[in-house]
Amino acid sequence: MLDIHQFPCLNDNYGFLVHDRESGMTVAIDTPDGAKYLEEAKSLGWTIDAIWNTHWHPDHAGGNLKIKDETGCRIIGPAGEAQKIPGIEDQMRGGDTLKLGELTVKVIDVPGHTLGHIAYYIPDAKVAFVGDALFALGCGRVFEGDPKMMWTSLSRLKDLPPETKIYCAHEYTAANARFAVTVDPDNAKLAAYAEDVKLKRQRGDWTVPTILSRELEANPFLRADDPALQAAMGHPGDPVSTFAEIRQRKDNF
Repeated sequence: MLDIHQFPCLNDNYGFLVHDRESGMTVAIDTPDGAKYLEEAKSLGWTIDAIWNTHWHPDHAGGNLKIKDETGCRIIGPAGEAQKIPGIEDQMRGGDTLKLGELTVKVIDVPGHTLGHIAYYIPDAKVAFVGDALFALGCGRVFEGDPKMMWTSLSRLKDLPPETKIYCAHEYTAANARFAVTVDPDNAKLAAYAEDVKLKRQRGDWTVPTILSRELEANPFLRADDPALQAAMGHPGDPVSTFAEIRQRKDNF
């Protein structure tokens, strides 16, 4: 149904090209490095028809115009950040839908890291491209929003089917794991996940994509509604304050 081609970009970004076999349509998810995306697409014999930006940061939208100039592709991104997205033509909001061939793509509002951040979820393929909203064993820094906004956004992602494959934009998992075990030391699922990450990185393997079910068990940022973690963070019954405490600790880790 879909071919998803993943490749490293810049220092620690991942690039994604999503190709629908039936229609031949190819989409670039964000554009950290326009030349690299064009090179990868050419090597596969694919032509980039559209760019789907998750947010405005240059390591996500900086290659838009180079790819547009080469391919004439359509640039799609968050309505809330349209003034900051180079070349944007179609502005998306949560609840909107796109088509990838015959597949329906759902747009989810996930502000917090930036105020207009969106994610793209393809139900029939069971995949979500989440930019910097959610990471394997982590989440994005809350640069423009606030903890309540970010927790609400993560809760929307938590509600996706647990088998959803999560494509996040950076290889941060080893550092995230080292932090996560400091706030949730008795979580056996987390300990096993952290060890798996350590071995993968020692081999030079990627830890992205991840599976939502595993994140629900082990990612402390998704577990701010867990009573035991709330108590450990000093905020029983308060997921927003628990999330804020975890995020502050990670920022200072």
